[in-house]
Amino acid sequence: MNETIRVQDLPEFDMAEYLEDDSAIAEYLTMVMEDGDPALLAAALGDIARARGMAEISSKAGLTREALYKALRPGSYPRFDTIQKVCGALGVRLKAEPIDRIEA
Repeated sequence: MNETIRVQDLPEFDMAEYLEDDSAIAEYLTMVMEDGDPALLAAALGDIARARGMAEISSKAGLTREALYKALRPGSYPRFDTIQKVCGALGVRLKAEPIDRIEA
Protein backbone atom coordinates (compact mmCIF):
# COMPACT_ATOMS: atom_id res chain seq x y z
CA MET A 1 0.00 0.00 0.00
CA ASN A 2 1.30 3.45 -0.92
CA GLU A 3 0.90 5.91 1.90
CA THR A 4 1.16 9.60 1.09
CA ILE A 5 3.51 11.55 3.32
CA ARG A 6 2.81 15.24 3.61
CA VAL A 7 5.77 17.57 4.07
CA GLN A 8 4.04 19.44 6.88
CA ASP A 9 3.76 16.14 8.80
CA LEU A 10 7.52 15.56 8.79
CA PRO A 11 9.51 16.57 11.87
CA GLU A 12 11.37 19.86 11.61
CA PHE A 13 15.11 19.44 11.09
CA ASP A 14 17.31 21.37 13.52
CA MET A 15 21.03 21.32 12.72
CA ALA A 16 21.87 22.52 16.23
CA GLU A 17 20.91 19.08 17.55
CA TYR A 18 23.78 17.51 15.57
CA LEU A 19 26.55 19.95 16.52
CA GLU A 20 27.77 18.01 19.53
CA ASP A 21 31.51 18.71 19.43
CA ASP A 22 34.12 21.08 18.02
CA SER A 23 34.90 18.74 15.14
CA ALA A 24 31.28 18.64 13.95
CA ILE A 25 31.03 22.41 14.30
CA ALA A 26 34.21 23.01 12.30
CA GLU A 27 33.12 20.62 9.55
CA TYR A 28 29.67 22.23 9.31
CA LEU A 29 31.08 25.75 9.22
CA THR A 30 33.65 24.79 6.56
CA MET A 31 30.96 23.28 4.32
CA VAL A 32 28.77 26.36 4.69
CA MET A 33 31.62 28.74 3.89
CA GLU A 34 32.47 26.76 0.76
CA ASP A 35 28.95 27.50 -0.48
CA GLY A 36 29.77 31.22 -0.47
CA ASP A 37 26.34 32.45 0.67
CA PRO A 38 26.69 35.11 3.41
CA ALA A 39 23.11 34.63 4.61
CA LEU A 40 23.73 30.90 4.95
CA LEU A 41 26.88 31.65 6.96
CA ALA A 42 24.88 33.83 9.35
CA ALA A 43 22.24 31.11 9.73
CA ALA A 44 24.93 28.47 10.33
CA LEU A 45 26.53 30.62 13.03
CA GLY A 46 23.05 30.87 14.54
CA ASP A 47 22.77 27.06 14.53
CA ILE A 48 26.13 26.78 16.25
CA ALA A 49 25.26 29.49 18.78
CA ARG A 50 22.00 27.69 19.63
CA ALA A 51 23.94 24.43 20.05
CA ARG A 52 26.33 26.13 22.47
CA GLY A 53 23.72 28.31 24.19
CA MET A 54 22.59 31.71 22.94
CA ALA A 55 22.85 33.41 26.33
CA GLU A 56 26.47 32.34 26.79
CA ILE A 57 27.47 33.25 23.23
CA SER A 58 25.74 36.63 23.34
CA SER A 59 27.54 37.45 26.59
CA LYS A 60 30.94 36.41 25.21
CA ALA A 61 30.32 38.33 21.98
CA GLY A 62 29.22 41.48 23.81
CA LEU A 63 25.77 41.45 22.20
CA THR A 64 22.29 41.20 23.64
CA ARG A 65 20.47 37.93 23.01
CA GLU A 66 17.94 39.81 20.90
CA ALA A 67 20.69 41.36 18.77
CA LEU A 68 22.34 37.97 18.36
CA TYR A 69 19.09 36.31 17.28
CA LYS A 70 18.41 39.14 14.84
CA ALA A 71 21.94 39.07 13.37
CA LEU A 72 21.99 35.30 12.91
CA ARG A 73 18.48 34.56 11.73
CA PRO A 74 18.12 32.89 8.32
CA GLY A 75 18.25 35.46 5.52
CA SER A 76 20.12 38.09 7.54
CA TYR A 77 23.27 39.82 6.38
CA PRO A 78 25.15 40.81 9.57
CA ARG A 79 28.12 43.16 9.52
CA PHE A 80 31.55 41.58 9.40
CA ASP A 81 32.45 42.84 12.86
CA THR A 82 29.40 40.99 14.22
CA ILE A 83 30.56 37.81 12.47
CA GLN A 84 34.03 38.27 14.02
CA LYS A 85 32.58 38.76 17.52
CA VAL A 86 30.37 35.69 17.21
CA CYS A 87 33.20 33.54 15.83
CA GLY A 88 35.40 34.62 18.73
CA ALA A 89 32.67 33.78 21.22
CA LEU A 90 32.21 30.39 19.57
CA GLY A 91 35.93 29.69 19.65
CA VAL A 92 36.26 29.38 15.89
CA ARG A 93 38.02 31.42 13.27
CA LEU A 94 37.45 31.92 9.59
CA LYS A 95 40.32 30.73 7.46
CA ALA A 96 41.30 31.82 3.97
CA GLU A 97 42.66 29.28 1.52
CA PRO A 98 43.69 29.67 -2.10
CA ILE A 99 41.12 28.51 -4.59
CA ASP A 100 42.42 25.73 -6.79
CA ARG A 101 41.67 26.65 -10.38
CA ILE A 102 41.93 24.17 -13.15
CA GLU A 103 42.80 25.87 -16.40
CA ALA A 104 41.21 24.26 -19.44
